[in-house]
Amino acid sequence: MAINYSIDGKNDGDDDGRHYPRNNGKNGGFNFGNNRFALFALGALVLLFLLMFAMGERGGTREIPYSIFLARVEAGQVEEVKILDASEVYGRLRDVPDEPFFKTVIPYYDDSLMSLLADNGVRVTGGAKSVSPFRLLIEFLPWVIGFGFIWFMFRQVQGSGSRAFSFGKSRARRYLDSSRRVVFDDVAGQHEAKYELQEVVEFLKNPAKFTRIGARIPTGVLLVGMPGTGKTLLAKAIAGEANVAFFHISGSDFVEMFVGVGASRVRDLFEQGRKSAPCILFIDELDAVGRTRGAGYGGGHDEREQTLNQMLVEMDGFDSKDGVIILAATNRPDVLDPALLRPGRFDRQVVVDMPDVREREDILRIHTRKIPLGNDVDLSRVARATPGTSGADLANLVNEAALFAARNNAETVEMAHFEEARDKVLLGVARRSRVITPEEKRATAIHESGHALLHYYLDDADQFHKVTVVPHGRALGMALSLPEKEVFTKNRSWLLARIKIAMGGYVAEQIVFSETTTGTQNDIQQATDIARKMVCEWGMSDALGPVAYGQEDEPIFLGKEIARHKDYSEETARRIDREIKSIIAVCMEDVRTILTDRKDQLLLLAETLVEHETLDDSQIRRLLDLPPATAS
Repeated sequence: MAINYSIDGKNDGDDDGRHYPRNNGKNGGFNFGNNRFALFALGALVLLFLLMFAMGERGGTREIPYSIFLARVEAGQVEEVKILDASEVYGRLRDVPDEPFFKTVIPYYDDSLMSLLADNGVRVTGGAKSVSPFRLLIEFLPWVIGFGFIWFMFRQVQGSGSRAFSFGKSRARRYLDSSRRVVFDDVAGQHEAKYELQEVVEFLKNPAKFTRIGARIPTGVLLVGMPGTGKTLLAKAIAGEANVAFFHISGSDFVEMFVGVGASRVRDLFEQGRKSAPCILFIDELDAVGRTRGAGYGGGHDEREQTLNQMLVEMDGFDSKDGVIILAATNRPDVLDPALLRPGRFDRQVVVDMPDVREREDILRIHTRKIPLGNDVDLSRVARATPGTSGADLANLVNEAALFAARNNAETVEMAHFEEARDKVLLGVARRSRVITPEEKRATAIHESGHALLHYYLDDADQFHKVTVVPHGRALGMALSLPEKEVFTKNRSWLLARIKIAMGGYVAEQIVFSETTTGTQNDIQQATDIARKMVCEWGMSDALGPVAYGQEDEPIFLGKEIARHKDYSEETARRIDREIKSIIAVCMEDVRTILTDRKDQLLLLAETLVEHETLDDSQIRRLLDLPPATAS
């Protein structure tokens, strides 16, 4: 696998959490004081019912079987009884001073009971059975719980500022000063972007300087750039520099499942801003709410479109007011609605680009300020070895280097730790524990040696860095080149050299083994992609000329390329295929000639690579007796 260190920016590492107040329990959540009071009230209620139940029972009453009751009636021992609901009998005995009262239950309908009581001179009374307080509690408990829950919810709503009905309130958080304020000096590089934003800060601090000559304060500033380039960090720096109110909110915070909530939150956000004017409202990930209208499936009644319409009116409508600046960030400016980007709403678009080599070195110096570095650490070399990386990538690289040093119990972070961290961040974790057979390891060494050897015999190839047969990620081996200088445009000679290097492993396998392996898949794909773009996009084909074929058809609501519009005939398609195949075939013939003439060097490099697993540029030059690399 041939790999060049020219990669795009990766994930956005800008996150916050230090400068915003935490919930203190007054304006949301449960109030533990109220809950404790409710618990005490519930306990007192249960205790009261138990007391009522105990008092409702007759004191000193013992229960006897019905058969014994009948026997005592016949013996003339019962003085009086009281029959309740023809099922329970309470009575008093004669000549029993200790326990005169008794209770019994009539188990069946006894029509002879009254005659028996009359014959034995028992005084009889009757009545209805009293309802037990415990039974009352069981029957009315659901109602008590229901009304109690309603009352508790009502109290919670009142105590939390009507939180249950605050869907339409803005979720913007106000930036507060702290001991660790971010300022523009903490942002390395991005000089043009900082210049544009410093002017906005100066306008807020001293508006008279601009208004006395008729200048108008900008309404909005849009930060545009790849993920990880520092858009959110610049917003934090503005908040740290400007002595005005600063509100932060994400674009996704406006969108809810309820229709109209997003528009209501926009109105509330701008109302907060007008009350705190002059102020800055920062909307992160603007593309979550500002996409082009009519591109989705919801039509004009889509919740997202209603939110966007309200934002357009608030930024520049009949009721707009001065003193509120909208600062927004996005990495997808192509999907934003044109009405949002016009002057009067977002007056400025500030491009936050990938850092160049000098800016990468400055970023590394900022992130290594608190890290003890070894004497052999050369940050300029690290910066040169990481083209195309973002500030977030470099911050992660420094952290990984420090982790490697701590893992090895080192006192300082050495250059070897940075090398290992760079390979891990850009290539993947080294899988040294993976079991590889000697035959497969030799085949991988032959393949990677084919990539590496071509760097020394192609005039337009980048300077070689190192080759390894240690698996990284899904690759069994890698050959890495290191550009001498950072360029932003590539000529035809360099592209052809990249195709030749990509096919070097394929040709080396053919020369040594007379067949190829599946490890050439990625190399063939790289070579084909370069050749296709040379023919269809960059006009580098003499046979087809400087004509663009197959424009990208990118539906904006999906946010990614799903098809290539075919705007040419079938005959042209066949000519394109022939030209792509011809470019790759010519490059492979040149590679075959170079590697065949130097087959002994190819085998020597592969055998040494099997033994040592990793070789750098200086080791390869000594091994093959090549002149030392010239300084860039």
